[in-house]
Amino acid sequence: MAKSKTAFICTECGAQMLRWQGQCPQCQAWNTLVESVVEQGGASNSRFAALAGNVGKLQPLSALEPREEPRTLTGIDEFDRVLGGGLVSGGVVLIGGDPGIGKSTLLLQALSHLAAQHPVVYVSGEESGEQVALRALRLQVRTEGLQLLPEINLERILATLNTAKPRVAVIDSIQTIYSEALQSAPGSVAQVRECAAQLTRFAKQSGTALIIVGHVTKDGTLAGPRVLEHIVDTVLYFEGDTHSSFRLVRAFKNRFGAVNELGVFAMTERGLRGVSNPSAIFLSQHSQQVPGSCVLVTQEGTRPLLVEIQALVDSAHTPNPRRLSVGLEQNRLAMLLAVLHRHAGIVCFDQDVFVNAVGGVKISEPAADLAILFAIVSSLKSKPLDKGLAIFGEVGLAGEIRPAPRGQERLREAAKLGFTSAVVPKANAPKQPVEGMRVFAVDRLEEALSTEVFE
Repeated sequence: MAKSKTAFICTECGAQMLRWQGQCPQCQAWNTLVESVVEQGGASNSRFAALAGNVGKLQPLSALEPREEPRTLTGIDEFDRVLGGGLVSGGVVLIGGDPGIGKSTLLLQALSHLAAQHPVVYVSGEESGEQVALRALRLQVRTEGLQLLPEINLERILATLNTAKPRVAVIDSIQTIYSEALQSAPGSVAQVRECAAQLTRFAKQSGTALIIVGHVTKDGTLAGPRVLEHIVDTVLYFEGDTHSSFRLVRAFKNRFGAVNELGVFAMTERGLRGVSNPSAIFLSQHSQQVPGSCVLVTQEGTRPLLVEIQALVDSAHTPNPRRLSVGLEQNRLAMLLAVLHRHAGIVCFDQDVFVNAVGGVKISEPAADLAILFAIVSSLKSKPLDKGLAIFGEVGLAGEIRPAPRGQERLREAAKLGFTSAVVPKANAPKQPVEGMRVFAVDRLEEALSTEVFE
């Protein structure tokens, strides 16, 4: 069989070259030429004439009846939560994460549950069959009905999947798969894009739910072209420190469910286990109240979480004081310190400020602003906050406390875990009193810091 013709196409302007060059001669962009398959032959008039009798049928959107896609449960509740309720027939899931964080472990556990009811295939491009069998033995998972295919050739993989017709298939990983139609090495931009497109086309035509494992770069983003995330239906990321026993799986894109859902897992000797009460792992158990510690009620998708925010403020010994945040936005910390000085009169320009979100969780929502400032003030004044205090709220540049979404759900979650007081934006004040909880509804930053919450 003759190989398909390839050319180098600029990802910026679309110019086509016969050979690779460092700079595109059309748009002058550097390192944007990638190898791609070129369709053989041109579009002649006879071809368009043949297509004229096979025009797609237009239909009004109002005439279509929406229906909920049936879900296939993986048997792992936290994984199903992140997926939006389970796997969708014909859906393509891309899951990425650092090496050794547990991607293959989680998928092998999920396939072992699915194999009891559905035909499943595990395509291993990184490990041999014996290595996968040893991992399954170590995890003590059932392997009956689980079909394994150690292969990296795309054409052979597609032929096998067409014959087996599995309900769920896993590709581990996309960077090891190569197509014979391209001359570039496995893992290159062209190979990753072409293999992902072919696998996605197979999933849509056959109805197989496909899970693709992707490597990440040193910056934590998925390796390969950016178009890879646009091709698939769902994008999941593993988060957490490999030295910690806890793992977080976050959804950044989901065409069949909500984004920003969070699944919490604990790594054990028998693989990953879902954590039913994740707030417990993000709250440190202090024997007594300590300065610089504050509990934030954050919202991850449909789940409210209680996370401990710790701050350390110390005298700077260099001309440029340090501003360091772990799990929180670095630039927002500098902005909050300026707001604290301007509207509350609390000076930190000669202090080193360190802020950390306990448990390795990453918080990006602005509702963490008020909790961060309370932790900073507590550390600066060496005054611990009241025991049983929970805080949330966004702080504006004018010193106002802006509301956070789903404030009532956050308060109910805090009350359920035994918290007795809360500082919240005035717009989030509950209409009905929360049983067992005293709520301070504040409108300005200076008003919030003057509440009776410091011991």
